[in-house]
Amino acid sequence: MELATQNKDLVWDLDAFKQRQQAIEFVMGFENRLCVYSGSVGQLYTNYNLFFPKEENRKLVVLPNPYAHHDTYHGIPESALVATGLNIVPGQTFGKDGTFLTIPFKSGKTAYRPVPLQVGLRVVNQHRPADKPLLPILMKGDLRELNSTTPCLHLHSINLDRLEGLSTLERQSIRRVITERMAKIK
Repeated sequence: MELATQNKDLVWDLDAFKQRQQAIEFVMGFENRLCVYSGSVGQLYTNYNLFFPKEENRKLVVLPNPYAHHDTYHGIPESALVATGLNIVPGQTFGKDGTFLTIPFKSGKTAYRPVPLQVGLRVVNQHRPADKPLLPILMKGDLRELNSTTPCLHLHSINLDRLEGLSTLERQSIRRVITERMAKIK
């Protein structure tokens, strides 16, 4: 846990959660499926474990796999990340099974529309240029409560055009790994 104690972006506080156990169970379903970004070191982790140390009550620690250096991307500036306004929520929030994406509306009765996750990702990407897909990642603060009983994951997206220090091959690799992992989420 040495890296996590040096990198505060990898230690997430769960103290404010009213339904902490539900949040833990929810986020565990995304372990190694959503990449995690650390702005303090400019790294994107694609291979990690989520750990809940007993001595660090009410903390979630992201532990990058120390034997998989090739699964960590370096030199990622925070300016390459943008908040999307999209959230992943459990389907039971809407009385349904599975995982849903909440897509914000500009008008109407509700502030967002829930759609099954994979359908929502497809719809969002249909409205984006093909060379600028939504590439969701997580960072500290993205595990939130939608309301007092519902955990959610706010998504950030990485903009490959802003990765000026990375080669085309590295950018393509980031796009591929994020796309492949997202396809595995149900």
